[in-house]
Amino acid sequence: MPKVAIIAALEREVAGAVKNWRVSKREYAGRRYKFYENQRAVLVCGGIGADAARRACEAVIRLYQPRLILSVGLAGGLDAGTQVGSLLIPSRIVDATDGSVLDLREGQGTLVSWNAVANVQQKAKLAKAYGANAVDMEAAAVARGAVARKVGFMAVKAISDGHDFEFPALERFIAPDGRFRSGALVMFAGIRPWLWKKLLYLRRNSERAANTLCDWLEWYNQPARNVGVDEAELHPLGSGRH
Repeated sequence: MPKVAIIAALEREVAGAVKNWRVSKREYAGRRYKFYENQRAVLVCGGIGADAARRACEAVIRLYQPRLILSVGLAGGLDAGTQVGSLLIPSRIVDATDGSVLDLREGQGTLVSWNAVANVQQKAKLAKAYGANAVDMEAAAVARGAVARKVGFMAVKAISDGHDFEFPALERFIAPDGRFRSGALVMFAGIRPWLWKKLLYLRRNSERAANTLCDWLEWYNQPARNVGVDEAELHPLGSGRH
């Protein structure tokens, strides 16, 4: 069984890294998941948001019994020093819904999880409240699941938008199960040309961030790194309130 479980939100974030992995479709708790597998790791795309991430975390722990869980994906920058296309491996995870914190022994910087797509005003509030460098929607939920099952945890996020980027209203295109309804967004934006420039900007930077993330995943999954490495000892749970 793979030692490492990787949880992403959307396939488009990790597609370049898993194109040659085996695909296994398995069911857990009435939901069908597509798992990408190799000798070292298993990866599942659980969907957007805390609920989807929590369900995927539970499924992969139950089905694969990993020793380490990675929450990977795209995140928004919260300060001018966090550049689009850069990689963040945080040493602190904050759940902004309840203020709980998980401190890790590896990494640098703070990632805060928020329950919606953060606009510019919300990004500024999160940065001030938590001294955070980036925001996502899933890492805290995955961290909570890993802690509950005494599984090692770390997060790896690529920055897709800066602290001053104002998102269009995307929540309406996130389905209850965490899927992103791309077709609905295309139809919505098609008759609103004032959104085209912003969406093209977001697409370009998201692709740039996804490339950064996939490069890291390919490096991380090199066979040479699989020899005699105890992942849970390298990246333990850490300490904190979660």
